[in-house]
Amino acid sequence: MPIIVKDLVYTYLKDTPLKVDALNGVNLVIGDGEFVGIIGQTGSGKTTLVQHFNGLLKPTSGSVNVNGMDATGKNLKELRRQVGLVFQYPEHQLFEETVAKDIAFGMKKIGVTPEKINENIKWAIKTVGLSEDILDKSPFEISGGQKRRVAIAGVLVMEPKILILDEPAAGLDPSGRDDILANLSDMHRNLGITVILVSHSMEDIAKFAHRVIVMNDGSVQMDGSVREVFRRSDELEQLGLQPPQINALARKLSRIIPGFNSELITVAEAKNEIVKFLAKGGEPLQR
Repeated sequence: MPIIVKDLVYTYLKDTPLKVDALNGVNLVIGDGEFVGIIGQTGSGKTTLVQHFNGLLKPTSGSVNVNGMDATGKNLKELRRQVGLVFQYPEHQLFEETVAKDIAFGMKKIGVTPEKINENIKWAIKTVGLSEDILDKSPFEISGGQKRRVAIAGVLVMEPKILILDEPAAGLDPSGRDDILANLSDMHRNLGITVILVSHSMEDIAKFAHRVIVMNDGSVQMDGSVREVFRRSDELEQLGLQPPQINALARKLSRIIPGFNSELITVAEAKNEIVKFLAKGGEPLQR
């Protein structure tokens, strides 16, 4: 198993009057090749949790083991090569003269050969859905969505086994958002890597993740398949989380249409259900 978390506790500003318990005894196992969504209100511990997975934070107590490595041990260089972490608004970290130099920065730091660097850059830029024409451009002259993809490419060139993304579509327009997330889904399917997506968007989690971890007050409140978690809509609402809007609509329709599926969580599923309903001779719904 790539990630094993046992009794993880993390306290900010420990031993001061301002201490904050951000994680309270978290236990998790995330398996190879999973696409996991992590949701929860601001301050629930989502980002603090994932920053333990590549050693950016070290537990106050408990343990984190990633691909057989202790995340608090001496193998941080190798751990961070295997666990790519893309922060929110990663384009703010772009700084080189060209896109190619920015993507290559991490590889140069660990002494990768020029031939391998060139090979990985071409592979990464194609994987994130960009043309090689962009490589000679300044990262400050391209669009916001392109910057986001370039930042992700800068992590992918390190060939991580686990890719963690903290709100990767934040601030993008709907089209750019859909492109980025669809691209991540393709990467997961084609590369077989473990993807962990931290997001406030229930719609994005419903559409792309296979498993959902719900954080609340530093603890894991729920953990299960997307459908299992969103089925518990009343409990989610008590935590201040709204299930996907399409699910609320499906539950309302199920009360007026016999047999209508109340557990729909994506627009595509709702479309198919309505088409089936009409094909069976159902009348179009009236306002």
